[in-house]
Amino acid sequence: MDGRVDARGMWAAVRQLTGRKQGTVEVSGVSADSFNQHYANISTDTMYAHPLPKQSANPAHTDFISEWSVFQMLDKLLPTATGTDELPAWFLRLGAPVFCRPIAYLFNKSISTSIVATQWKSAQIHPIPKEAAPKSHTDFRPISVTPVLSRLMEKRVVRQFLYPSFQNPPVNLSFADQFAYRPTGSITSALIYLLHTITNLLSSNPYVLVIALDFSKAFDTVRHSSLLHKFFLSLHPTLRVLQPLTYLVYEN
Repeated sequence: MDGRVDARGMWAAVRQLTGRKQGTVEVSGVSADSFNQHYANISTDTMYAHPLPKQSANPAHTDFISEWSVFQMLDKLLPTATGTDELPAWFLRLGAPVFCRPIAYLFNKSISTSIVATQWKSAQIHPIPKEAAPKSHTDFRPISVTPVLSRLMEKRVVRQFLYPSFQNPPVNLSFADQFAYRPTGSITSALIYLLHTITNLLSSNPYVLVIALDFSKAFDTVRHSSLLHKFFLSLHPTLRVLQPLTYLVYEN
């Protein structure tokens, strides 16, 4: 040792430990190939079966989304990440007058047949560190970047079909306590609702039990429909007995 201190290396280590490290995070034993293998393992369902066409599928109905609405979506495209099809947002925006008709046809065909093109379901995965000093693949959050057209169609379907169903649900369904994937819903809204509910319960009960279930890991590998089916079947009889008991189920 010659007594000299590597100030740059020292501060780089400090920034990494405190979560302020800038640039690319290097982790020993983690590479692009290992990430590919890791995400392939946790995302592959060997028992997967293609779902049946939705009851709303109607191949004869092809005017769900108009050419004018597609033109407006393309014309107002903001700069965003490019997906696997390598069609950048600026190219789609400049070609909006020409592209709106064929894209509207593709959107309507997909909705009417209840089929999403394979190219639109493929994504580029960008691993983002969840911790200041990641050590393994599980310390990274996979951010999936789908094609721009896929995101446009998803946004249109959500606003045109999903949101109205939340506003006017069937009599046997209630979405009053759902905060994700609905207008004006957020984590803040859920926390305010939970605090308000607990406060009201404490005014007439000595205590309140709150069970929070975090599915951040399970939702990567478990078939959602089977999980929810078994979950509600097992908890439904219990909910009739335990009072006061508030179940807060959320997806992280």
